[in-house]
Amino acid sequence: MSAATRPQPSTRTLRARAAARHSEYLADLAALVAIDSGSYSPDGVNRVAAWLADRLERCGATTQTVPVGRYRGRALGNALVARKKGSRSAADGGRRILLAGHMDTVFEDGTAEERPFSLDGALARGPGVSDDKGGLLAGLSALEILTEDGFDDYDEIIFWATPDEEIGSPGSSALTRALAAEADFALALECARENGDVVIARKGVAEYVITVEGRAAHAGIEPERGAHAALAAAHLTIALQALNSRETDATINVGILQAGTRPNIVPDKAELHVEVRATAAACLDRIGHALVEAAARLAVPGTTATVRQLDLCPPMEATNAGRHMLALAHSAAAGLGLTFGAAHTGGVGDANTVAAAGTPVLDGLGPVGGADHSPEEWLDTATITDRVTLLALLIARLCHTTAP
Repeated sequence: MSAATRPQPSTRTLRARAAARHSEYLADLAALVAIDSGSYSPDGVNRVAAWLADRLERCGATTQTVPVGRYRGRALGNALVARKKGSRSAADGGRRILLAGHMDTVFEDGTAEERPFSLDGALARGPGVSDDKGGLLAGLSALEILTEDGFDDYDEIIFWATPDEEIGSPGSSALTRALAAEADFALALECARENGDVVIARKGVAEYVITVEGRAAHAGIEPERGAHAALAAAHLTIALQALNSRETDATINVGILQAGTRPNIVPDKAELHVEVRATAAACLDRIGHALVEAAARLAVPGTTATVRQLDLCPPMEATNAGRHMLALAHSAAAGLGLTFGAAHTGGVGDANTVAAAGTPVLDGLGPVGGADHSPEEWLDTATITDRVTLLALLIARLCHTTAP
């Protein structure tokens, strides 16, 4: 027989607990922002992981740091997984909830000293203040106030912090998929959009390199004996960019086009680097085939092209399960007087990998922030209390629901 379902935590009580931690949250945020933790700064990432592990263990979780290796010859920091067991087993209907965020930033070592954490009214600034240190702290704080409130009506809450999200999660994505497969629901801890929206869908990304081969010749004496790879690549660029006019939910961008070695030689090689973003996996696949077809129809006789896919990050598609989670979030938000929409964004994150595992996921559940990846990055500290409370309430409600 299943164990009896326990009452939901009180919105008022959880909000009071979150409000009481506001000053501590700001101090913690300042401490994390002071750590340079770029994707290729393993020591800094590991310092963030150690800081989180200490707090999560004090909250009753067991923690493990997981090496993710190297990428393009450079060392990466460790990932962190924390598991907090609840009182209801999976056999008794207990849910497993995955909280996912990332510890790395896009900034180089020394940025934290150049642009230290600061407060300008309600706006906090500093490298990673929004993306994603504010979000990581929101997940930690939500777990802490639920623990303080005595809520443990779940099988397990898994806190997952990756070290390499800003470079596409090359080392951690397989681990993300494995942890997502264990979970009934996932909540991604990127901060809310600037207007307060959460994220229900993210485009997927595929990257390609197209190599055009031609034939070299003296450009002044006998150009007719050459096969101009750069000219073929230029025509191919026009053809690929034209795909944008027929795809309403995708973007195709030839971001790099390079060819030739000397101005007096007809170039025998050219290279195009192409990025494709799309809202649906089927669309990504369709455009991939279109690239291959276009590369087989070059405009310059004597030239050929090969297409090689480098990376693929699947989309986080809007699903019925995601809309169900959004409805629960709206219901929880109503008690806080919050309203927000559901954003479809072109940016990718670890939520894409979670969604690819088939796990229902909602993203953008940190406080409101913006100007990510820039010196103007900010976090609205006036939203911290309500957004932490919302996240805690959503965790609790997901523990008592079943995905459609």
